Amino acid sequence: MSSSPSKLSRRTLFAGAGTVGALAAAVGVLPAAPTVVQASVPKPKPERGGGYELSAHVKQYYKTTLV
Repeated sequence: MSSSPSKLSRRTLFAGAGTVGALAAAVGVLPAAPTVVQASVPKPKPERGGGYELSAHVKQYYKTTLV
């Protein structure tokens, strides 16, 4: 049984970590893709109350309160 020694050395490990860090920094500097924002049409007020609506920001709040 011949076992080949691992080619992973400390120098290779640090070179790889440095490359990953440089790529992460480069991605962080790149401008973000433009986002398309749709204008929302306000809904008419309800005649008899009950205007509560489970919207996206309310759902996000509920997610943050989970234990």
